[in-house]
Amino acid sequence: MRPPAEPASTGGARSKLLSAAISIIRKKGYAATSVDELCASAGVTKGAFFHHFPSKDSLAVAAANHWSESSSALFAAAPYHQFADPLDRILGYLDFRKAILVGDVADFTCLAGTMLQEAYGTHPDIRDACGETIASHAARLEADIADAMKRYHLRAPWTAESLALHTQAVLQGAFILAKAKGTAAVVAASIDHLRRYIELLFRRRASGTGTWTASKARIHRGPGRSRQYRSQQIFTCQKAMG
Repeated sequence: MRPPAEPASTGGARSKLLSAAISIIRKKGYAATSVDELCASAGVTKGAFFHHFPSKDSLAVAAANHWSESSSALFAAAPYHQFADPLDRILGYLDFRKAILVGDVADFTCLAGTMLQEAYGTHPDIRDACGETIASHAARLEADIADAMKRYHLRAPWTAESLALHTQAVLQGAFILAKAKGTAAVVAASIDHLRRYIELLFRRRASGTGTWTASKARIHRGPGRSRQYRSQQIFTCQKAMG
C-alpha cells in the first residue's frame, strides 16, 4: 500500500535507519537489503546501527511497526469516513486506495506484504509483525462491513471479518501483479472488480434511493473534485513517505 511513510530523514540515527529500511526493502526486498546498504543510505555508522537494532531482523520488525502506525494515521484521516452509510465508507475506502496508486511500483506497494512474502517461513518475528499490520488494517474495515450488514439486513454465509481479509488478499495479490507487470493499472483494475463485487454482495444498484450514485462518487472521483482529491492524497502520501 502506498501510504505510510518513512520517518523524516532529519531525525536521529534510529529514524534515519527506519526511513532507509522502508525505502530500500520496498525496492529490493528484505533478503537483498544489507546492513551496509542501510547504513550508507541512512548516513550512519554500523556502530550506530547496532546501538539501536541488535540485528537486521529487529530493524525489519521496527519498520513494520512504524509502517502500521503511519498507515493507520493516513487512513484514519481519509475523507471517506464522512459518510453516514457504512457501505459508502467501504466503497469510499476502495476509491481512496485507488487514488493513492501513485509513483513507481515500490511507492504504492506494501512494505508488510513485501517482507511477509519473503520471511514467512524463516523469520517468525518479521512474519508476525507484518501479519499483524495487515490484520489490524483489515480489522478497521471489518467494523464498517459489520455495520453495513446490519443496515442492509444482510444474512450471509460469510462474516465481516472474512470479507475484510478478502479485501486485503485482493490488494496484496494485485501488488504482486503490479511488480510483475511494472504498472499500477492492474491494481486499479483489481480494485474496480472488488468494488463491483461488494456492491453485488450488498445488492447495491447503480442508481436510486440510498445507493452509491454518481453524485456521491463525485466527492471522490468526479469532475472538479477528483483532481483536487487526488492531488491532496498524492501530497499527503509524498509528505509521509519523506
